[in-house]
Amino acid sequence: MQKNVGGYDRGARFVFGPILAIVGIAALGGVLSLTAGMLGVALAALALVVGAVLTVTAVTQKCPMNARLGIDTYRNEVESRSEAGKKENRRAGRLS
Repeated sequence: MQKNVGGYDRGARFVFGPILAIVGIAALGGVLSLTAGMLGVALAALALVVGAVLTVTAVTQKCPMNARLGIDTYRNEVESRSEAGKKENRRAGRLS
């Protein structure tokens, strides 16, 4: 799978992922109460899972859901730099 998470998308995942994971852990540990009963446990587990997924996709820069939906926010900066270098070489009369 190619990288498809970058830019602001990756930054938001790095911010919200760990926050949701910490909230989920705190709620499951009894430090924080989201709501009473089994609904609270379910919400805590959901927050933990969603936070973990967001964090992992931010680190790996690969998101299966983005791939299925055709969303690509990743800009390959190495390719962009090499393309810019090729353009400069052409201007200077050098072939690459």
